[in-house]
Amino acid sequence: MEPVAAKSARRPGQRAYLLIVLFALALVILPFLFWYQTWFGRRLTAAEIEQCLNDPAKPRRSQHALVQIGERMSRGDRSLERWYPRIVALADNPSPELRQTVAWIMGQDSRHSEFHRALRRLIEDSEPMVRRNAALALANFRDESARAELRAMLQPSTIVSPAAGAVKYRLKVDQFVNPGTLVARIGDAEVRAKLPGKVTALLRPDGAQLAAGDPLVELSTDNEHAWEALRALYLIGGREELEPVRRYARGWPGMPERLQEQANHTLRAIEARGQ
Repeated sequence: MEPVAAKSARRPGQRAYLLIVLFALALVILPFLFWYQTWFGRRLTAAEIEQCLNDPAKPRRSQHALVQIGERMSRGDRSLERWYPRIVALADNPSPELRQTVAWIMGQDSRHSEFHRALRRLIEDSEPMVRRNAALALANFRDESARAELRAMLQPSTIVSPAAGAVKYRLKVDQFVNPGTLVARIGDAEVRAKLPGKVTALLRPDGAQLAAGDPLVELSTDNEHAWEALRALYLIGGREELEPVRRYARGWPGMPERLQEQANHTLRAIEARGQ
């Protein structure tokens, strides 16, 4: 039998127990603090909004402020107009996520002409998610320049190769992707989805040699994006949108009921305008 004294000698001391407790607390507290600082639902004061909007080095902080401004704009808060010039300036920010948020925010006040002008620029943005948010916002201004992008939201999309090289896929048919999902590698280059949707086809065999611009993956339309596009076309849709809207109005197996209902509302609105 092992002597009792030998067992006691190997027990951790009080300091070791304290370090273990502190380490355990850190595992809980640090993730919470990170989440709390990045969670867009955390209420910001006016001073914090001002600080976040003027911190170009941290676009996520600006997004946090913009989301809260947008929520208050939707409730008709006129005190927010003091930040309108800064919102317009952020439309030219290098961050696509920030421009995307700005486009959504500017659709909340369709009386402001500077927002309208900025959205006219964003509808030509290189990033499809920015263009889509700009199109939805422009519909609130009854601006028909959004119609081409709204039609595109009702159609499947194709991911093309950004470079030449051999393709190595990172997903399969029927997988759903979100913006940022890794789709494939072309040599050393990563190919990430820029739009949400389900993979309906891999357009080249795995390992095939591709040139830049070759079609790579086909994605289905996203139901939420299609629904938003149909709601926007209810306001500004015309003759060119009749056929794609009719396709949604007819429906197909597995189509969400609310999507078909919105398509029928939109179809009747376009037909009533007689454009």
